[in-house]
Amino acid sequence: MSNTLGKLFTFTSFGESHGKGIGGIVDGCPSGIELDEEYIQNELNRRRPGQSAISTPRKEGDKVEFLSGIFEGKTTGTPIAFIIWNENQHSSDYDHLKEVYRPSHADYTYQQKYGIRDHRGGGRSSARETASRVVAGAIAKLALKKQGVEITAYTSQVGHIVMTQTFETADLSLIESNVVRCPQTEIAEQMIEYIAELKKEGDSIGGIISCVIKGVPIGLGEPIFDKLQSRLAQSMLSINATHGFDYGRGFEGVSLRGSEMNDSFIKEGDKVTTKTNNSGGIQGGISNGQDIYFRVLFKPVATISKKQNTLDIHTNEVELEAKGRHDPCVLPRAVPIVEAMAAMTLLDLYLCQALTV
Repeated sequence: MSNTLGKLFTFTSFGESHGKGIGGIVDGCPSGIELDEEYIQNELNRRRPGQSAISTPRKEGDKVEFLSGIFEGKTTGTPIAFIIWNENQHSSDYDHLKEVYRPSHADYTYQQKYGIRDHRGGGRSSARETASRVVAGAIAKLALKKQGVEITAYTSQVGHIVMTQTFETADLSLIESNVVRCPQTEIAEQMIEYIAELKKEGDSIGGIISCVIKGVPIGLGEPIFDKLQSRLAQSMLSINATHGFDYGRGFEGVSLRGSEMNDSFIKEGDKVTTKTNNSGGIQGGISNGQDIYFRVLFKPVATISKKQNTLDIHTNEVELEAKGRHDPCVLPRAVPIVEAMAAMTLLDLYLCQALTV
C-alpha cells in the first residue's frame, strides 16, 4: 500500500522514469466535479521538464490521457484512471551507472531491499513519478475550489538567498512571473543567477518552498495519529528530495516565550478568531479556520556532474562523474507538487469530516 495515498479520497501511482509511461488511479472523488482538463494540463506544464535554462533539458510533453471516471466533462464518482506517456527517455545516458551506487541516491537501498533496481534514471525512485501526483492533486484542487479552499505554494529560499517578505506581505500573483517561482522579484533574480552559476559548475543547491492554504473550514484533522499537521508532513516528506517540514512559526518558535507564541482568542462580530496566527491555522491537530501555512525543505539534487568518490556493486572504490539531464535545483518544478500533495491531503480529511457532521 505504499503506492497509495489517502483513506476516502485515494490516489495510487504507477510507472517508472524510463518505462512506457507513468500514471495513477484516483478513487473516492466526489461526483459532479467539473473536470477542467485545460487547468489540469496547465498544472502539469508547471511541473514538466525543460521549462527554462535552470531546469533539466529533458523534453516531455506530459500530456495527460484520462481513461475512466469522467462523463460529459464531469467526474462520475467512479475510479479516475489516467496515463502520461514517456516520450523522451535517453536510457543509454545511464549505462555507466548500471553497477555504481550514486551518492545520496536510492540505488543502494533499493538493491538491498528488493534485490533488483532500475538504474535508468532511478526507476521508481525518480522524481518523474511526481507528474502523476500533480494530475491527482489538480483534481483535488478543483473539488476544493467548490468549497472556497485556495492553495498557493512558492519558492521562498534557495541556498542562502531568502525572501524578506512573508505570504501576508508578498504579492503572490507574481509567483508565475519568473522561472524560479518566487513572488519577490528582486530576490527571484538573485536566485536564478545563483542556480545558473551552480549549473555551470556542475553542482546543485536546495532551498525551501512555502505554502499557504486559505478558506479551510474549522474542524479538519483528527486527534492523535491523524492530526492535520502530521498528515501534511507525511504527504510533503513523501516528495523526492524533501528533508524537513514545519508549520506556523515552526522552528522559529523555540526562541519565543509562551507569552509571545500563544494565539489569543478574540471576537470579531459574531465570529471567534485569534489575534495572531503563530499556530499556522492548526491547534490540537485540527484546523481552526485561520490560514494554514507551512514550509518544506528540499536538499540539493543528488545527481551532479562534479566528480565524486563512491562504490560499485562489487564494493570497489570508483570515481563517478554523472551524465544525463538533471535539475540543478528542484524547487521551481516542485512548487506545483507541494500544492498537489496539500490538496489531496485536505480533500481526504474534508471527506472524513463530512462523514461526522
